[in-house]
Amino acid sequence: MKTTLLKPEHYTRSPWKNGGGIFTDIADAHRAGAPVKDWDSLLWRFASTPIVAPGPFSHMPGIDRLQMIVGGRGLVLKSPTQEFDEREPFTTVRFAGELAIVTELEAGPVEVVNLMARRGAAEIELGALREPGDRALFAGTHLVYAVRDDCSIRLGDAHFAVPGGGTLKIELTEPSRLALASGLAVLGSIRIVG
Repeated sequence: MKTTLLKPEHYTRSPWKNGGGIFTDIADAHRAGAPVKDWDSLLWRFASTPIVAPGPFSHMPGIDRLQMIVGGRGLVLKSPTQEFDEREPFTTVRFAGELAIVTELEAGPVEVVNLMARRGAAEIELGALREPGDRALFAGTHLVYAVRDDCSIRLGDAHFAVPGGGTLKIELTEPSRLALASGLAVLGSIRIVG
């Protein structure tokens, strides 16, 4: 097991693929040996971003996306065939990056967390850690993002404090167990399969 504390001052910023906003990039991975780290070489990305006005989402063929509101409320994603309800904070929605989506904001701007992965290269999960309790972690990469305030977790027999806005990156070579001891966090999990 390897753990790394990622601090907000080390996060990077990058434009949305369609140029409509700015991501705060918390962690990502690209294909080994890729000459440029861009959307074409992306394996997965964990990021937060504000959505301040209704508008279209970026077209991302071959990318699976998970998203949840962590600030504000009232977000609805609309496509020609489906609606994704994120009106309540910490509700996870899953959709394909090639789906034509337009946002609707029912109660003003929101802050969201996105976990994206190249389809066929990685499997992803995104959920909220809101109540103390034990949960299984598979071998892979896990990101515990302390959304606002400090939180603490237990990982196996070890205890970790994650400062507000920070992220604990956990790299596991075998399954383990995680328990939230205090606070509120978002857990993103990635398993490379391709």
